[in-house]
This record gives sequence, C-alpha cells and structure tokens, in this order.
Amino acid sequence: MISVIPLILVYFGCCSNVVFLELLTSYYASLVVMFFLVSVANNYALNFNISMPLHMIFRSGSLIANMILGMIILKRSYKLKKFIAVGMITIGISICTVASRRDVQSSQVNVSEESTFEDLQFWLIGLFLLTFALFASAYMGIYQEILYKKFGKQPREALFYSHALPLPGFLLLAKNIYTHAVIFSNSEPVQVPIAGGIPKLWLYLLGNVITQYVCIRSVYWMTTELSSLSVTLIVTLRKFLSLLLSIFYFQNPFTFVHWTGTILVFGGTLVFVDLADVWKEYKSKQQKSD
Repeated sequence: MISVIPLILVYFGCCSNVVFLELLTSYYASLVVMFFLVSVANNYALNFNISMPLHMIFRSGSLIANMILGMIILKRSYKLKKFIAVGMITIGISICTVASRRDVQSSQVNVSEESTFEDLQFWLIGLFLLTFALFASAYMGIYQEILYKKFGKQPREALFYSHALPLPGFLLLAKNIYTHAVIFSNSEPVQVPIAGGIPKLWLYLLGNVITQYVCIRSVYWMTTELSSLSVTLIVTLRKFLSLLLSIFYFQNPFTFVHWTGTILVFGGTLVFVDLADVWKEYKSKQQKSD
C-alpha cells in the first residue's frame, strides 16, 4: 500500500518519451494487476499472525521462485551449485516458518482449543498470501525482463505506469487507509524546526517514502541491465539488512533456531552467487592488468 506513495516523485522524473504506448497497454495492464495483488497480499499477510522477521525471511525465497519460473518460462538451465543453494534457502525458510509458528503457539496462554485452531487458520492464510506474493513477484521480474527485450529499455516509464495505473484499485482499501491515517495523526508529536509538532508516524512514513523511492528506482534500473535472477539476488541481500534492523528495533523474538534458518537462507544466497568463481575471475583480471 505504501509503495504507491512515491508516485509523485516518479512522475516528475518520468521519461517523457513513451515507447509504443498503445501496443504496450495490454502488457502494462498485466503488470499493474500483478503489482497491485502483490502489494496487497504482502501487506495483508501481516494481519494473519505473520511476524515481521518471518515475513522478511519468507520473501527471501524469491530466488527459488525466480529459478523455478525461469526454468519453466525462459527454459533456462542451472549448475548443480545453484540447486544446492536453492536447497539451503528452502530448508532455511522452512525452519524459520516452523519456529515462528511455535512462537505463536507458545504466546497463547490460557486460551481455548477453538481459539488456537482459529489462530492456526489465520496463520495458514498468511502463509498462503506470502507464497502467492512470492511467485507473483518473481513472475513480475521475468515479465519485465521479457518486455525490455521486446520493446527496449524504459525503466522510468515502466516505474511510472506500474505505480500510477494501480492507484484506482486502492480505493477499495479506502476505509483501511483512512483508519491508519487517523492512527498516524494521533501518534506522539515530534518537534520539527519551522514545521512545529508533527505526528511521529507521519515522519516515519516520509522516511519510508524517500527510501522506497531510491530503492524502487534503483531496482527498475537494474532490471534493464541485469537478469531478473541477479536483481532478485541483490534485493534478497538488502532484505537481510532489513531483517537485522527489524529484529533489533521491534525487539522480536529471534531464537537459535531462527538464526540457523537465517544462516542457511543467506548462506545459500552466497553459494548461489558463487563467490569463489567471482574471486578467481577478479584475480585473473588483476594479474593480466599487471
């Protein structure tokens, strides 16, 4: 939901040259529908007993989803190391998923079995939303890669339309948006020079808008220069930093089991990059230059 807010910034920096707009209308429509569904699914998953660390770790499985769809749609093949890395990531996500479910169960004290069953149902719905968003987001990356190959590289144009066209869809969530706007306005005020007292949550939102604009614009640029799988890898590493910040800032429970799963997820990511080959290539280039 918040990811559409940088639209105004995108508009002023949008490329004025629209390439094959009429021809691309149907393609952008498909991209917009996917973007809207992914945004809503990722945000609503948090309403179903999904903790923020689990949310971030689960979304780190985007490498797996991208590889699977790349094999199916783009007919790509991968080395054995890639499959090992995917296995590590899958196991890591599974461990964290089970551990987080235990956290939900252990936090329920003196509740009826019926209430516990309802919590389990909510949690499973949250997992379904995360899974759907995971594969839909991976398909979006591949879809954009196909569009750029077919119609040329227009990252700022794609960024603008993919964020502008979904806006009417968020009218369906107007009540939810209004409710949270009231909550934001009633938050503790913070004194800001010249502006005076501004509710703290609105300042957080402003910071979120600025950082999201920088992040999203960079991602759309990378999709024109790198494969969707490489972009997914970079975004996954960024999520690792977000995960650490989330743990310390929100003081979420993060046990040894969680750390084991996290190490497997991001260790698998490093194996996926194949740092040994990258280092060898770097050293060989350095020796040639000498």
